[in-house]
Amino acid sequence: MTASQDLPPFSGSTLRLFLNSQFCAKPQPPPPSTSFAGHSALITGSNIGIGLECCRQFLKLGCTHLIMAVRNAERGETAASPLRKTYPTARIEVWTLDMSSYPSIQSFAQRCSKELSRLDIAILNAGMTQLDFKRNESTSHEEIFQVNYLSTALLAFLLLPALAKGRKQAKDLSPSRLTIVSSGTALISTFPNHAANPLIPSFDKSQGWNLAAANERYSVTKTLLLMFVLKLSTVVPSATTIVNTVDPGLVGGSGLHRNMKGAVKAVLGAMKIATARSLEHGAWTYVDAAVVKGAESHGSFLMDWKIAPFHALMYTDEGRETVERLWTETLEEFRFAGVEDVLGAVE
Repeated sequence: MTASQDLPPFSGSTLRLFLNSQFCAKPQPPPPSTSFAGHSALITGSNIGIGLECCRQFLKLGCTHLIMAVRNAERGETAASPLRKTYPTARIEVWTLDMSSYPSIQSFAQRCSKELSRLDIAILNAGMTQLDFKRNESTSHEEIFQVNYLSTALLAFLLLPALAKGRKQAKDLSPSRLTIVSSGTALISTFPNHAANPLIPSFDKSQGWNLAAANERYSVTKTLLLMFVLKLSTVVPSATTIVNTVDPGLVGGSGLHRNMKGAVKAVLGAMKIATARSLEHGAWTYVDAAVVKGAESHGSFLMDWKIAPFHALMYTDEGRETVERLWTETLEEFRFAGVEDVLGAVE
């Protein structure tokens, strides 16, 4: 199977992309032989929507130890309660994780490394979108960019030790999995600031912010995740951890648009009723990326249950320069967390 970077770039229209994904792609359940018995999994943003449904799917397939990473512990416990009743032999834990806080992310990752003897699968599902321009109170970065890209990248870096734990010594252990949730909109972002140098500060400007800018910001943060996963895969060996990113499609009940208001919320609600995938089908894309697909998906983008191309920019010299600039600035942003030492330890 061909990796994303070896495929021709996506060149279709937004409408074509949407119609093919929502109406032409056939949902693919996990193969009957799929088993999570004896495995541990961590899913962020797992008290609602696709994250919660993915928890159900993992437990249905025999997951032995499930960590539900949520912002609000009380809501997490409410979501976990029926799962514990349905799957009484599984160990289901709710851990607090605030993706808008670097200290919370660091504390969570440290807990994983300290308390888990083994982590087989991590799905970074938490994400957000909103209409208003808001800055993160602690970092001053624009909030969508903060949560969807920066915080997700930091968590990915800091989970690598837990995902690699014991795998170099135990030859019989299969590679762990790190799956980051992106979006099909990653392929159609305009990314007008891709040549900005430095790049990261260019996402913190509020000039010209409106509905279109908010939609573009969500899309481009997902493009950034494609770039991040591609670069991360060149550092992390697939024999230790398989790293990929996945688009679940437009899914009803996902909770992604919970911050929307008024007419925008009504239009999105109507679209979901008419076109959305079910939560079960959305969760199947996660299972496919994190379990069914193998080393062939390392560093790739999965969409509609198959490896998909990257954003067209990433196939150009200018785009490759953007990938490198983003990577360098991301490492610098996280110097305080020692991510370069983390990468050096897992290479």
